Amino acid sequence: MSNTIGHSLLHQTLLHPTVLEQQTKINSCNISGNSFFLPKSTANQAKSQIRKSPLSTKFRSNNVKTTKLPMGTQGPVSVVPRAVLASEPTSELAGRFNLDGNSDLQVRVSFPDAGSISQVDLQVTNSSNSLVLHWGAICDRHEKWILPSRYPDGTRVYKDRALRTPFVKTGSNSFLNIEIDDPAILAIEFLILDEAQNKWFKNNGDNFHVKLPVKHRLNLNVSVPEDLVQVQAYLRWERKGKQMYTPEQEKVEYEAARAELLEEITRGTSIEDLRAKLLNKNDKNQIQKPPISETISKIPDDLVQTQAYIRWEAAGKPNYSPDEQLREFEEARKELQIELEKGASLDEIRHKITKGEMKTKATPKKKNIVERIQRKKRDLMQLINKYVAGSETGQEKISVKPKSLTVVELYSETKKEEDVGSILSKKIVNLSGMELLVLVTKPDGKTRIILATDFREPLILHWALSKTGGDWLEPPSTILPDGSVSLDKAAETKFGQISFGDPPCQVQSLEIEIEGEDFVGMPFVLLSNGNWIKNKGSDFYVDFSTKPKQFRKDAGEGKGTAKDLLEKIAGLESEAQKSFMHRFNIAADLIEEAKDFGELGLAGILVWMRFMATRQLIWNKNYNVKPREISKAQDRLTDLLQNIYKSHPQYRELLRMILSTVGRGGEGDVGQRIRDEILVIQRNNDCKGGMMEEWHQKLHNNTSPDDVVICQALIDYIKSDFDISVYWKTLNENGITKERLLSYDRAIHSEPSFRRDQKDGLLRDLGNYMRTLKAVHSGADLESAISNCMGYKAEGQGFMVGVNINPVSGLPSGFPELLQYVLTHVEDKNVEGLLEGLLEAREDLQPLLSQSNDRLKDLLFLDIALDSTVRTVIERGYEELNDAGPEKIMYFIILVLENLALSWDNNEDLIYCLKGWNHALNMLKSKDDFWALYAKSVLDRTRLALATKAESYQRVLQPSAEYLGSLLGVDQWALNIFTEEIIRAGSAASLSSLLNRLDPVLRKTANLGSWQIISPVEAVGYVAVVDELLTVQNKSYERPTILIAKSVKGEEEIPDGTVAVLTPDMPDVLSHVSVRARNSKVCFATCFDPNILVDLQAKEGKRLHLKTTSADIVYREVKDGEVEVAGPIVVKEESSMPRLTLVRKQFAGRYAISSDEFTSELVGAKSRNISYLKGKVPSWVGIPTSVALPFGVFEKVLSEDCNQVSFSVNSGCMAL
Repeated sequence: MSNTIGHSLLHQTLLHPTVLEQQTKINSCNISGNSFFLPKSTANQAKSQIRKSPLSTKFRSNNVKTTKLPMGTQGPVSVVPRAVLASEPTSELAGRFNLDGNSDLQVRVSFPDAGSISQVDLQVTNSSNSLVLHWGAICDRHEKWILPSRYPDGTRVYKDRALRTPFVKTGSNSFLNIEIDDPAILAIEFLILDEAQNKWFKNNGDNFHVKLPVKHRLNLNVSVPEDLVQVQAYLRWERKGKQMYTPEQEKVEYEAARAELLEEITRGTSIEDLRAKLLNKNDKNQIQKPPISETISKIPDDLVQTQAYIRWEAAGKPNYSPDEQLREFEEARKELQIELEKGASLDEIRHKITKGEMKTKATPKKKNIVERIQRKKRDLMQLINKYVAGSETGQEKISVKPKSLTVVELYSETKKEEDVGSILSKKIVNLSGMELLVLVTKPDGKTRIILATDFREPLILHWALSKTGGDWLEPPSTILPDGSVSLDKAAETKFGQISFGDPPCQVQSLEIEIEGEDFVGMPFVLLSNGNWIKNKGSDFYVDFSTKPKQFRKDAGEGKGTAKDLLEKIAGLESEAQKSFMHRFNIAADLIEEAKDFGELGLAGILVWMRFMATRQLIWNKNYNVKPREISKAQDRLTDLLQNIYKSHPQYRELLRMILSTVGRGGEGDVGQRIRDEILVIQRNNDCKGGMMEEWHQKLHNNTSPDDVVICQALIDYIKSDFDISVYWKTLNENGITKERLLSYDRAIHSEPSFRRDQKDGLLRDLGNYMRTLKAVHSGADLESAISNCMGYKAEGQGFMVGVNINPVSGLPSGFPELLQYVLTHVEDKNVEGLLEGLLEAREDLQPLLSQSNDRLKDLLFLDIALDSTVRTVIERGYEELNDAGPEKIMYFIILVLENLALSWDNNEDLIYCLKGWNHALNMLKSKDDFWALYAKSVLDRTRLALATKAESYQRVLQPSAEYLGSLLGVDQWALNIFTEEIIRAGSAASLSSLLNRLDPVLRKTANLGSWQIISPVEAVGYVAVVDELLTVQNKSYERPTILIAKSVKGEEEIPDGTVAVLTPDMPDVLSHVSVRARNSKVCFATCFDPNILVDLQAKEGKRLHLKTTSADIVYREVKDGEVEVAGPIVVKEESSMPRLTLVRKQFAGRYAISSDEFTSELVGAKSRNISYLKGKVPSWVGIPTSVALPFGVFEKVLSEDCNQVSFSVNSGCMAL
């Protein structure tokens, strides 16, 4: 007998082939063919599905048939008994399941004749002698266990809730026989307990469920009135939570109700008793026969979904809550039901929907009355955090003791010191306590494989060569090492003992050298004392195709990095590039070590993950992995990062950045839904070929963040009325080219091509699918992050079925409404209110992020998503600021600065800047005359804070990026801009842009001008643009030159031939370059207006005339033929000008004086200026407390007897 026994003997032996075909379809839906033995959760489902066919079924003999009537049709159903069952075997194998390693469970169930006892035989192979069956019986469809009166000897009752029966051990196996004589018992359920080890064995986390055959079911000629079947179907519908069924599910439920009533009748219940039981007048929950429209809908679910989509569009595409979505679905069903009642057929309704002729009563949803949130007043000082990861010098002290190298690692270092050529790859594999080194080098056009191990027993390499990556080919005899033996499609070579180092160490090693490029890899296994040693059950494989790693000298020797960690990462990259699952699991394995390295260790992980996220590393290479395995690995990594976030607050900023590169992930079926739901899209929309099939294969092989972009490109393509250029535009804007599509292991060759009648269904299903993709891959996606925190329950057909995400506990009052406000306004053109909502949400989240919460990472991903949205929204709002006054620009600066303060560690300076901007804005609103001057001072401080942060990123991240990038062969251009791109990825770049908008306004209002003149000299010369003055300081220009230098530090020399230096930098007026400019009569000035600088740079090569005043520079272009004196234009000194006389200041008898005593006779001009400012500036300008050493103090101290030696030395130096 085949394993379709669980579909009941009647269907197995007697049904027409059409019914058997239906059974095959059931099995294709992942329901075991053996439904006697199912997890409890699927047993009833299988029971109902086997009766789902609405077709007539015929017995194979006697031409007796049963006809299933349509829903609502009155009339009896006849069941005719057949004696053919008596010829069937008395029992069959119901199932075999693996319990633990080599231990299997086998279950056999008897098929009794009338009056006999049902038997269940259980056998556990290779078992211990302490197994116990923990079991109970299921009776009359109630899920609560009952205790049967008949049970095997030795059974004991456990807490009046279950029975425990010991297995009988015979040899290596254990046996148990259970007899059931109660006809009311429908099934038994059980678990297996190993009492000695206190270990439970379950069926995929659930109870084992063994369904017993119902006796005498076919021995009665009975008919069930259809009105009772309808009532029973209604009761089942209520019992299951009044779910929305598809037409197929409705038929299944109706037949299941009929089967339940038949079982009641077989147990002796009369039709009258059954009717009284179902329609009991005295029952408080009296059940009346519901109308057909209420019990079972005739409308296919896909039509209801399409009508709901039409309603959503008509309502203005609002953001519905889950409850509102369900209500809309029901309203759509009612509208279609009305059409049916008017006489329209389903085909006519479908035609009207396809043609866009289906009307709806839905009206645009009124916007929330709250068009602007009311921000809470907060004490900004409460936002200060002073967590500092590194030391003041920028070199964090790493407390990790240097790791002592193993023997194999020492041997690897020894080989690398030799001239072995460029290194293709290096890997050290741990195998049950031993290490195996696989080092591949490329000396002189050859490929050399070096193997070494600390294994003590004699070892043989069983190996071959490969031309395709998966084949075993016998190596040519010319390359076989001495002592090798050729075999069929392989060779064997013994390892040899080698001593090296001081003190001497020993390893077993061998080397193989291959000429030419005919082979792409080397598969191998190891053999020791007759035992095969493999790589986790598979062959080892050495890949020759990896490009040589060119170590760049400018990357240094890893100074300022967690060098050991970075080198370990580089060594594991060949394994990590197999799939995201491998990479995330490797990262999880390294996280604890990175944490021990401190700031630089986590910086190394960030750099590695950032290389991955920006596609600098291979995402998938010759490895097929299930999406659920990727999401599970993500989940593991993000859980570990969450734990470090809790325990090490000084690293929170780095950890947030790492999380943003990884994505959320998820346990259970989150990732698997990616694989399953693409099939639903293809089935629902008849798109099983072409590009959709290629994408389906890619998703099944290895899903990645690229799939989010591909899905969006498909949606954009369909929305554009199938304009293929829109598809490619979306892909290219997100870094996906045709070449990248072709580079996948499962390449996408085709372009999408759909029919117009598929449009609505594809938009609906791809929109749902995008939610699934983002749930795994997009940690910073706002809608996905909000859903994960607020909770949702999805019950649609095919999509997110059974998903129930609970809300995060402890959320503040009004928080859901605040997030709904954000989602409602996220596309608003005027962004000010949206920015306020985003920041209010972030402020509300802050207390939760510092508390212990088992859903902390969901809150972190929400905060990251809100932060990211601020950046995109502010960039969208630049247009809003084009004609805005300083008040609005300042308010935007305050909002973005607040966002930065919520994201950065050690944010104290930002908080004080934020307080300063609030004060400046209040001064502007109150028309204070000095508002612009005050705002300019805060602007300068804010710029300094940004520059300090940029330098911190450069110090912490750039060395790791340079060193790890050199080890991994990352493109140099990507390394050069690594830190810059990290900064640009946040809102710091947006803040800097806003400051540049406001600076010229403040300078003009405060009469500061666009220039700070350091050396006021009029000049004429030719414009030359350079990045740094330092790079040309030793150059000599042949013609008078005006240098536009982007960077001037202050210590440079001014090149010969230079008549002017103009820069956006602000070197000190007493710096070396400033003094040289004044002494050499070279015009030197700082320009604060970027527009002026751009204009000057555009005039490169042209001759300009610069004319300076004390606070401005006026320039004009000198036309050809116009006579102008080239070079600096210096006013000729008059002969009557008085001579300058220098007088030495004398010691006044005081060694130190306060600012109140500053005079021209005692101190210089800079000191006197501090005293001069007192009482002459606004109260909000602080004057620093000052003391000074008067003139002559230094000479007086040197003249003392105790300092005569020093005086002599200094005097000699001054004489030189």
